[in-house]
Amino acid sequence: MKPIDLEKLSTNRREILKAAQPPPKNPYVQKGLSLGISSLLLFASWILLSGKFDAFHLSLGAASSLFVAWISRDLLFPSGDVATLARSMAGMAAYTPWLLLQIVKSNIHVLRIAFARNPEQRIYPHIISMHTKLKGEIPLVTFANSITLTPGTITIQVSAGNEVRIHALDYTTGDMDALREMESRVARAFGESD
Repeated sequence: MKPIDLEKLSTNRREILKAAQPPPKNPYVQKGLSLGISSLLLFASWILLSGKFDAFHLSLGAASSLFVAWISRDLLFPSGDVATLARSMAGMAAYTPWLLLQIVKSNIHVLRIAFARNPEQRIYPHIISMHTKLKGEIPLVTFANSITLTPGTITIQVSAGNEVRIHALDYTTGDMDALREMESRVARAFGESD
């Protein structure tokens, strides 16, 4: 039996591992792809909103969409990674119907409070402070805006330590549970672990 050369084996293993890794992403390709996607999204929005389909207006819409996408290129794709944005958009597509349902439920709750004839039912305004586990700026802003969009609640402050202060119109025992569920859904939408 032939002896195995360990040095040769370790070199081959390194080459195999190196070959198995994906090639590095070209930043110019990523930026071009993000600019193209931004332009197409803006142009599609422009077409839907304008309703003009002649050559002059379509070329004007395409030029202005490209210009706006170029000016705001770091806003939609801050990291330049198109795959991350695609995952976030898919997550938001799943999160939005749930948020709309919560907004409807909260509307009904606020209407019941506003039109209550029973003098026993009073409003119990209070301030909730909670520490959120969300790390990214966009998930944190989405969480704060989701709270504010829900009738009866307003986000007062988001501090640097991810402490969120919320004013709620009426105290219920499930407030913290509802906030934790919203936080968990935002984290899932943006790919952050709970």
